[in-house]
Amino acid sequence: MKAEQIVLAIDGGNSKTDVMLVNTDGVVLSRVRGPGASPQTVGVKESLDCFGELAARAARAAGLSGEAPFAAHTAAYLAGADLPREEELLSAAVSARGWSSTTVVANDTFALLRAGTSDGVGVAVVCGAGINAVGVAADGRTHRFPALGRISGDWGGGAQMGSEALWLAVRADDGRGESTELLPAVLAHFGASSMTEVIEGLHFGELDLHSAVHALSPVLFRVAADGDAVAARVVDRLAEEIGLLAGVSLQRLGLTGEQVPVVLGGGVLTGASGQLLAEVDRRCRAVAPLAELRLVDLPPVVGAALWGLDALGAGPAAEAALRGAALPSPVAA
Repeated sequence: MKAEQIVLAIDGGNSKTDVMLVNTDGVVLSRVRGPGASPQTVGVKESLDCFGELAARAARAAGLSGEAPFAAHTAAYLAGADLPREEELLSAAVSARGWSSTTVVANDTFALLRAGTSDGVGVAVVCGAGINAVGVAADGRTHRFPALGRISGDWGGGAQMGSEALWLAVRADDGRGESTELLPAVLAHFGASSMTEVIEGLHFGELDLHSAVHALSPVLFRVAADGDAVAARVVDRLAEEIGLLAGVSLQRLGLTGEQVPVVLGGGVLTGASGQLLAEVDRRCRAVAPLAELRLVDLPPVVGAALWGLDALGAGPAAEAALRGAALPSPVAA
């Protein structure tokens, strides 16, 4: 297999990196997974070092030499490529590595949008560790958000949900907040006998705060689904935020009167209850009555690969083959 017939697809998330080599027939040649290496978190050089090592491993797993160039085209869709200026910087840095003849670097929400559509047109909202959205019109116009956290007006994502669960449980325990089943659920999650034990563990580093907060997100959703009013209000707030992200993009692109897909993805949404999704659908249709909600559980790296196949002019047959393939489980790096 020659590099001229291969796409190097990279899904660079905050918590993991997924790399896949796909040929122009839509056949997956290899797939490897490594740690999260967002350029905003670890730095551009360190991020690209990680991606390069994973690409070399993917090439060797595909029976290739493991030496660059690995492919004809690199399609890298990354958390942390939040602003056009960041995309331009990262695209230049990736191109300089010589992994392929051509390169596209974009935010990972574009990969979700392509995974959920046949042409990359519509609106996508991703809710994983964080939250973000992008919209693309048929004429190529785009609408996006900076997605830099609180400084850019963001609310939501797994980290936010877990943080709210902890905050509400603490306040229920010490009397500042409402009674909620989040309190016993959080205690059970940590195997603790008191919230003081949890607080001290987090404060003294005996419990990892980052991991702990993320792990509490499913706890909050479970308690809400069981009928707890306090937890349910947080889930309702998330539905409102997702509806706002999608609705603003639809309005700014003038798509409110069109039959347009609204693609949802990310770990929080793929594991969400039907009630949350129904509320998001209601809110989207209030803005765009013909909107079609689509929940995508394909790995985002598939969306990156589809954009790569588009760049190489692979055509519908290759897309159908890739979508129909039983993806190999990623080999941990």
